[in-house]
Amino acid sequence: MSGRVYLDWNATAPVRPEARAAVAAALEATGNPSSVHAEGRAAKALVEAAREAVAALAGCRPQEVIFTSGATEAAGVLSRLPEGHDVLVDPTAHDCLVAHWRGGGADAGGGRPGGHTLAMGLANSETGVITDPGAKGADGWAYGARRADWLLLDVVQAVGRIPFAFAWSGADFAILSAHKIGGPRGVGALILREGLDIEPLLRGGGQEKGRRSGTENVAGIAGFGAAARAAQAELDAGCWQGVAALRDRLEARVRDASPETQVVGLDRPRLPNTACLLTPGWKGETQVMQMDLAGFAISAGSACSSGKVRASRVLQAMGYDETAAASAIRVSLGVRTTVEDVDRFAEAWIAARARQRARAA
Repeated sequence: MSGRVYLDWNATAPVRPEARAAVAAALEATGNPSSVHAEGRAAKALVEAAREAVAALAGCRPQEVIFTSGATEAAGVLSRLPEGHDVLVDPTAHDCLVAHWRGGGADAGGGRPGGHTLAMGLANSETGVITDPGAKGADGWAYGARRADWLLLDVVQAVGRIPFAFAWSGADFAILSAHKIGGPRGVGALILREGLDIEPLLRGGGQEKGRRSGTENVAGIAGFGAAARAAQAELDAGCWQGVAALRDRLEARVRDASPETQVVGLDRPRLPNTACLLTPGWKGETQVMQMDLAGFAISAGSACSSGKVRASRVLQAMGYDETAAASAIRVSLGVRTTVEDVDRFAEAWIAARARQRARAA
């Protein structure tokens, strides 16, 4: 049986037909959404309809949604915080958050005048592990803080796959990306709790309520909105429960054939679609190349860093040594993944594992 199998949904989800159609339709809208004439109002209506759809998926008010070029740009809000503000980052967080770390070490919670913001991922892109944040202002925060004044949640991998509502999350900021839910690449959003006053992400003409200037990417935003509506419908229908069953099937087959292979985060809450498989002595990058040649797209970590030959920073932060952390792969499924896809991958991986064992003998 021929044909490639795509099992790298955490890197980017295949574009949904609804999103593709929305992008094509929006490209026919001539107006600038900041213009007051009929064509401009039509373009503005597309943006605002998408804003409502994204807000519904993220469980926030539409006025709290600020469209950006992606989650990485949205994470730039951490560089717009008041002067002297500590930014404390979960060491397993995505690179786009870690890059903004500017805490004061173990005593960072001790009272710098600017306050303290904690930045963390709700669901890890490499392992799928879900980490619920503590209560703001409570004692005992991790990552060097005794307390946190503001909380930023990276919900890029979570929205559309597990229930989430910004309104009850306790977060002040959240970041998300269209292409993780089957929308177009190059568009995302910052959710900013109503009432917070921060410096703009981009200065200029004052678009996006003055928070992010620049003419909006109308077609991308329209596609984002369409993807958000479709993702919400899938979540409501319980589609991801079936995906979780496929993930469990895959993990069981791998562990039966290779008992030494570890499923990272197996004893913790995880996304329903993510399997992080660590096989001692078998480099993750080698596995990725072998599976690619066999017709399967997987990864050895976050797509933003998996092209770099190095051990996973996330796994090392979880306590794995460098050698073990370099021996992991990520297999991430989606709602279009089938039993046949999973079984074909398992058979190919098991065969490759047998060959690797024979070479190592």
